[in-house]
Amino acid sequence: MNDSLKYLQPEVVAQLANMELRARLVVEGFLTGLHKSPYHGFSVEFTEHRQYMPGDEIKHVDWKAYAKTDRFYIKQFEEETNLKSYIILDASGSMGYGSEGCLKKYQYASYIAASLAYLMTEQRDAVGLTVYDESIRSSLPPKASRPALQQLLLELDKVTPGKKTGTAGVLHQVAEGIKRRGLVIVLSDLFDDPERVITAFKHFRHRGHEVIVMQILDPLERSFAFGGDAVFRDLETREELVTQPYHIQKAYRETLRDFIDRYKKECLNNNIDFVLLDTATPFDKALFEYLNKRKRIH
Repeated sequence: MNDSLKYLQPEVVAQLANMELRARLVVEGFLTGLHKSPYHGFSVEFTEHRQYMPGDEIKHVDWKAYAKTDRFYIKQFEEETNLKSYIILDASGSMGYGSEGCLKKYQYASYIAASLAYLMTEQRDAVGLTVYDESIRSSLPPKASRPALQQLLLELDKVTPGKKTGTAGVLHQVAEGIKRRGLVIVLSDLFDDPERVITAFKHFRHRGHEVIVMQILDPLERSFAFGGDAVFRDLETREELVTQPYHIQKAYRETLRDFIDRYKKECLNNNIDFVLLDTATPFDKALFEYLNKRKRIH
């Protein structure tokens, strides 16, 4: 495997020392791999500089760029950002699940959030973060600066699974608090009442936001391919159920498929991008969905 592309693999990224390193290497691996992937030809345009225009202040000229290119470029600042993005990360108890050999869902989600934030900052898009369980645990407003990115990555490094899920209520609260149209990215297993959650998604759309929903599941949650007798414990209520998984595997899979399909259908009907990811999926799929949405917005 190409060295850069291996950093798109969750199990490799998990071994890296800190969130900033993980994010940087995922993004660099992704950008290097674009021309070798099904996304060939997809252009990534960074907006760190723009050409000098009459009326621009001389103090904003990047003299290093001038020395290299013999052209005048202006450094972009936060107030000139193209897009405000809001990453909303579910850190409820159910996100603490991870089958053997896989990242826990909250870890996988936090690595995606970090990589997206890093990529957005590279493009001078402002990015903010909300972490929640049954209520909002932390919130950072969208900014496009390096110090703001580092603060966001530190916040993600501290994420641990918490209490019960309050996805619908939190999404409504966040929607009410956003004053300017932007891009909203929800990272969650969506283990909440679908009707209430979908209503919350629509709240963002009614307020003019673009929305990407990334549903994150563990491979075993999708297959239910457990062995013999098993004890299942609810990570939020601590209730336990003893059963033989193969007895209920077919019914479980059908129920889960209906659960996912409902989200897919409602998102499609409301012009919301829906992405189903399991924790074995390389990170490029999530990053591409963001870039594709960003391209369509502009």
